Amino acid sequence: MATGSINVSVENIFPLIKKFLYSDHEIFLRELISNATDATLKLKHITGIGETKVEYGNPIIEVKIDKEGKKLHIIDQGIGMTENEIKKYINEVAFSGAEEFLEKYKDSAKDSGIIGHFGLGFYSAFMVADKVEIITKSYQDEPAVHWTCDGSPNYTLEETDKKERGTEIILHINDESTEFLEENRIKELLIKYNKFMPIPIKFGTREETKTTGEGDEAKEEKITVDNIINNPNPAWTKQPADLTNEDYKNFYRELYPMQFEEPLFNIHLNVDYPFNLTGILYFPKLTNDINLQKDKIQLYQNQVFVTDNVEGIVPEFLTMLRGVIDSPDIPLNVSRSYLQADQNVKKISSYITRKVADKLQSLFNNNREDFEKKWNDIKIVIEYGMLSEDKFFEKAEKFALYPTIDGKYYTIEELKEKIKDNQTDKDDKLVILYASDKDAQHSYIDEAKERGYEVVLLDSPIVSHLIQKLETTNEKVSFARVDADSLDNLIKKDEDKISKLSEEEKEKLKSTLDKVIPAEKYTVQLEALDSTTSPFVITQPEFMRRMKEMSATGGGMFGMSNLPEMYNLVINTNHELISNILNSKTEKKQERLIKQSLDLARLSQGLLKGEELTSFVKRSFDMIK
Repeated sequence: MATGSINVSVENIFPLIKKFLYSDHEIFLRELISNATDATLKLKHITGIGETKVEYGNPIIEVKIDKEGKKLHIIDQGIGMTENEIKKYINEVAFSGAEEFLEKYKDSAKDSGIIGHFGLGFYSAFMVADKVEIITKSYQDEPAVHWTCDGSPNYTLEETDKKERGTEIILHINDESTEFLEENRIKELLIKYNKFMPIPIKFGTREETKTTGEGDEAKEEKITVDNIINNPNPAWTKQPADLTNEDYKNFYRELYPMQFEEPLFNIHLNVDYPFNLTGILYFPKLTNDINLQKDKIQLYQNQVFVTDNVEGIVPEFLTMLRGVIDSPDIPLNVSRSYLQADQNVKKISSYITRKVADKLQSLFNNNREDFEKKWNDIKIVIEYGMLSEDKFFEKAEKFALYPTIDGKYYTIEELKEKIKDNQTDKDDKLVILYASDKDAQHSYIDEAKERGYEVVLLDSPIVSHLIQKLETTNEKVSFARVDADSLDNLIKKDEDKISKLSEEEKEKLKSTLDKVIPAEKYTVQLEALDSTTSPFVITQPEFMRRMKEMSATGGGMFGMSNLPEMYNLVINTNHELISNILNSKTEKKQERLIKQSLDLARLSQGLLKGEELTSFVKRSFDMIK
């Protein structure tokens, strides 16, 4: 039996591992099973190229709990290790020194990345174990060996009588980590990290019903089979040509068993230059609440789960999608600083953006009708992408849709062509009218439609940001919400309408209105509009409202969201009611007509509530007695 000291320049590596990695101590199982997988895949490779006559067979990895003995076993049937390989790969742990180690990670105790940086996958076992044993036999014709270490730099190494090829790791679980002797806890970790490992992982057994015999002699019997916890051949490892739509849907259910709605469509990623990446992304049905949608994409490295926080790898606007990304070019232990600096990660992000844009363009080109039906479910992703990624914006302008109130869909170029003859103002600027709530803004929409104007429905939470960008990228185009002003002011034509009121009558009317209408809430504007336009119209200036909305959702002018609501009250001097107010014989009647007209205008904007609404209802009943 040989004894010796593990060659490290840190006096005692194990307290450091426990101290710096304790918050992520569950990853020990991921690391050990990854090692077992590597050992098995190496055997597959050398048998495949004929380097050895050893049979590869159908190897599995087995995880066993010995609760009474306080031990956890990880057993593989892979390549195994010789005595010299144990000395080389287990006993030689190269560190640059304790001081540099501590300095490097003093601010990132929760960053499990140090395991990957220093090749410490195996030593993560000491986060949960007082003692670790390795019993291993190489595929080569050499004796099996037994390595033991009790958490100090000292170890023992001796020959043993193991007959089968492969490696068994035995963890003597410490008193602080007895949770890892519980079946449910180990099962949870296996499903979390190893659900799609390429080698079958056995965890206990289960009963199956088997039918034997035929016809009248057929009978069912219970048989015990290995409980394989993982799917070694997930959909993303296959070629798209080998998968049906049902295969993609089944894989979605496998990823999200509690998600009952089917995805709208999927994007299969597969690239091997200048980086390696495979995966499947799904467009789910989305709500307007962006924050609820994130962290649904799972990141894998060679089928080993890394994280579901893919920000930095996947462009932010696509973090609302679901699915899997697998790349060997991303280390198992991803840190945010690594993601920000790594050039491969930046290339991956650009590739995913381009691939998604190309898929959307293809769907639009090949089946526009179906694309239009799905628009409301996918628009938040596309609009968010147009705002945050310039390259995506350039591509998306060709398939991003702008639905009208009547349910017709146009691209921005199609919309501009459709409305240019009717909605170009006297300064040759094209005005796109839009509504954000077709019920609340119905009266304004109705009037616009009577004029022959198209009104598009833009109701996503980021619409103010989007139209701001669209205005900067489309020359001589402006967006105006349909209730932002009178239509005559929103789309100014050459002709000026003549007011029925003289200047003297206007002054008199203004004075009368000022006595009744609160100046702190409304800016009164007397305008000569079409006689069929409402006598009192409440509008909210486009610029102020848009800046407030942008400020509230991040952007716009600082502090704008805290400003009080301000409205313009447009008085149509050509409406018959205005003449009636002006010619009323008593101030009381004038006041009643003004209040009633103002409240009707407020009601159309959803601004009449509470006590004021009650007062309006009572006044209305009095007027029709």
